[in-house]
Amino acid sequence: MNYHNITKDDMLNGDGLRAVLWVAGCNHACNECQNPITWDPDGGLLFDDSAKKELFEILDRDYISGVTFSGGDPLFPGNREDITKLAKEIKDKYPTKTLWLYTGYLFDEIKDLEVIKYLDVIVDGPFMIDKKNNQAKWKGSDNQRVIDVKRTISEGGIHEHTT
Repeated sequence: MNYHNITKDDMLNGDGLRAVLWVAGCNHACNECQNPITWDPDGGLLFDDSAKKELFEILDRDYISGVTFSGGDPLFPGNREDITKLAKEIKDKYPTKTLWLYTGYLFDEIKDLEVIKYLDVIVDGPFMIDKKNNQAKWKGSDNQRVIDVKRTISEGGIHEHTT
């Protein structure tokens, strides 16, 4: 898996102060995407042990609430195995940190993937320029949903995440 950046102190991509891993690879090609440079799965840098160490050093900080996987699309088929392993490792090492993931896939398309059991919140659905909403919290367009994964799985039906 390749990545473009690790943001250390982000407040826009989930609850609290977060680390964000911006992965490479996306096949949704959303019109007016804010990160088209991340579409190429071969772009950016290899997510190697050094990058993982950098991410974990950020997560070691008490004031960091968790990590958000974005991109690109962390659930681009070529990223799924690596994102799943990384999410599991983070959840095992930092059980109180929250894991958020942005994807262009709909929850029903991905709900059976192993990675889902390690995630707390998923923002699903492609960005749609005709539904763009600059006032929406944690999403770019009104068709997207900010899903509380644990509640959605335990209670059935989609439950939006709120704070």
